[in-house]
Amino acid sequence: MPPDTQEPQRLAESVRLMGLKHVVLTSVDRDDLPDLGAGHWVQVIRAVRRVNPETSMEVLIPDFQGRVDLIQDIIEEKPEIVSHNLETVKRLTPEVRSAASYDRSLAVLRQLSLAGIRAKSGLMLGLGETEEELLEAMDDLLDANCLILTLGQYLQPTRKHLPVQAYIHPDDFSRYKAIALSKGFSVVESGPLVRSSYHAEKHL
Repeated sequence: MPPDTQEPQRLAESVRLMGLKHVVLTSVDRDDLPDLGAGHWVQVIRAVRRVNPETSMEVLIPDFQGRVDLIQDIIEEKPEIVSHNLETVKRLTPEVRSAASYDRSLAVLRQLSLAGIRAKSGLMLGLGETEEELLEAMDDLLDANCLILTLGQYLQPTRKHLPVQAYIHPDDFSRYKAIALSKGFSVVESGPLVRSSYHAEKHL
C-alpha cells in the first residue's frame, strides 16, 4: 500500500495526547518506493515538530540504500538524535541482515555525525560474534563518530530466524559497557534486555 498521507498528523496528535517530552520514531523499510520512504519520514518529523514544538525527537532510520541525498533529507529536519543500527559484527552481517551492508551502515552514521547530528547505533549480542569482533565494531562506530551505543541480547523471534548462539552473562554486558565508555562513547546502554530505544530520553 502507498504511505498513508494522514499518518504524519495522526502521529503528531498521538504524541500530543500522550504528553510526551521525548519521542522515538521508527518505521518499516519502504524500498519499494522511489524515494525509499524518505519523503514520508520528512512529513512525519515536520508534523510532530509543528504540533509538539517542545518535544525532543529520536528517529531510528533505515539506511535508505546508502543514498546520500535521502539521508540529507532527514538531516535537514534536525531531529535531536538519529539512530541507525549496525545490528551485528562485520563477519556476521551477510547472514544476519538480508539487504543491509556493514560498511554502508557506517557510512550512514558518518554522514549524520559530520552534519552535526547526534548519531546512535546498536548491536545485538549472542549471534556468534567473538569479543574481538565486538570490540572491532565499537572501534568502527567510533571512527564514524557515533558516540551513543546500545548493546542487547539477541532473541530468536520465530523459528525462521537465526538461533541464539550464546546468552551473554549480565557481568559481561557490564564489562562491555565499561570498555565502550573507556574507548570514548559518551553514552552506553548495555544489558540483556536493552533495546535501541532503552532509556532513549537520557541520550540527549
